[in-house]
Amino acid sequence: MKYLKDLREGDRVSEIYLCKTRNAAITKNGKPYENVTLQDKTGSMDAKIWEPNSEGIGEFSPLDYVNIFGDVVSFNGQLQISVKRTRRCREGEYNPADYLPVSERDKGEMRADLTALIGGVKNKYLHALLSSFFVEDTDFLKKFEVSSAAKSVHHGFVGGLMEHTISVAKLCVHLAETYPLLHHDLLVSAALLHDIGKTKELSAFPENDYTDEGQFLGHIYMGAQMIETRCAEIAEFPKQLRMELVHCILAHHGKLEFGSPKKPSTPEALALSYADELDAKLETFKELKENAKAPGWQGYNRLFENNIFV
Repeated sequence: MKYLKDLREGDRVSEIYLCKTRNAAITKNGKPYENVTLQDKTGSMDAKIWEPNSEGIGEFSPLDYVNIFGDVVSFNGQLQISVKRTRRCREGEYNPADYLPVSERDKGEMRADLTALIGGVKNKYLHALLSSFFVEDTDFLKKFEVSSAAKSVHHGFVGGLMEHTISVAKLCVHLAETYPLLHHDLLVSAALLHDIGKTKELSAFPENDYTDEGQFLGHIYMGAQMIETRCAEIAEFPKQLRMELVHCILAHHGKLEFGSPKKPSTPEALALSYADELDAKLETFKELKENAKAPGWQGYNRLFENNIFV
């Protein structure tokens, strides 16, 4: 199989890909065409069907596996596939594992890291709270292990949420060791819980798109709500500790313009916001480097608001 990231301008394509989206459109001249997003485990690519009513374009829908015949072209500096023919594939013609981007980290190793991080939290209330999610709630844990951390931008793959969460928590352990001002157990607990709302915000792969809950409420609000509910189930959970923990969740994007309902008001909330941003941006750099056609300057990047060198 020739993966999407290995395609080059001028290539002739005859491969099976997952159809992520398919939408009808009209050219400036009033001619109908279709925008299609194709996906495999290496990423996604836009495709255009310029003759949607031709006999060679078979019926298929989003989330179908489709045999694509066409040519790789470049438009505005981005590769896309000009589709000539399509055929919806039957089960058995493809291996779903080839079409879902998956964390490079071993799931067993990440579970061990998660267990160790929880074990390092000695406060009995916070330890009980973490255990209620990551040990006792097997349905939540299964969803957490396979969720992505984003629809795109960073950690947008199966296991991405777990990988990102562990990385942020490890950064927070280091920060707490370096700065005695920080409350270790509170900070690490907040790090482990900061994105749990994403298990509700994003749907499972291969769709990996915003749910209605995610669109209306967002993962920060939902995560805070989930924590409030669990804290209420733990006898005598201290009110002050609960408020400081929830504040960390509400402020972990750092700024109001970045989607945080609150700006950081405690050292733990501040530390968490920087750890979250650092891991997200370094993962983005990693993904940019992996997908670069050649090392060097990659042009302007909207996330960093700067020209990027990898």
